[in-house]
Order: sequence, then structure tokens, then C-alpha cells
Amino acid sequence: QVQVVESGGGLVQPGGSLRLSCKTSGFSLQYYAISWFRQAPGKTREAVSCVRPSDGQPDYPDSVKGRFTISRDQAKDTVYLQMSSLKPDDTAVYYCATVYCDYRPSYNGMAYWGKGTLVTVSS
Repeated sequence: QVQVVESGGGLVQPGGSLRLSCKTSGFSLQYYAISWFRQAPGKTREAVSCVRPSDGQPDYPDSVKGRFTISRDQAKDTVYLQMSSLKPDDTAVYYCATVYCDYRPSYNGMAYWGKGTLVTVSS
């Protein structure tokens, strides 16, 4: 059974840090690129750390560049999103998925999405 499960969200004060986890199962993570997206209330979903299909490298929008970093632990089938210097504008539901920046599936035509984890940045 394929599963993609995000965790690590919560309430954090401005300037704080969080590390989100994307735990995968039911498929071989080594073949897939994992991208992170977020959707704030009333806004469209946006990529915050996505993989470029051209070279397989991560890309970050200016809004999070230098503050967010993606990493993976292949042995644990988990991809992480380290977030620091958090701002209230970072408040959103964060999702991981087996897609590239352009939302195309990263392997075998299959796109797996998690259900998201809520990050709230507030004092």
C-alpha cells in the first residue's frame, strides 16, 4: 500500500524553526524525486522546495530561499524540509509529493501526495 505521510507541523513563534518529515512506504523512494508544496488559506498551492526535472536539483522560491532546505534519508524512506527563520506568511498546510516543480510525476507516471501537515507561525 502506497503511503506518503507528512508530519512535524505545529505552532511556532516567528523566527523559530521546524523540521517537517515526509515518510513514504509502498514504493522505492530511491527512484522518486520528492517536492514540497504549501497552501495557505485562500491562496493557491505553491512549491517551496521542488525538484527541477532538467537536472534533478532542488529549487526554492525567493520567499523561502536561504531559510528552507530539503534533505532525504534513504534508509528511513523519509524526506525532510528544514525550515528556519519562520514568518507568519509561512503559515500554511505543507504537502510532499512524488512530483517535479511542474507537478509532473517524477517516476513511472505515478504522483503520490500526502494529506499535509499544518504549520502555524504566530506569536
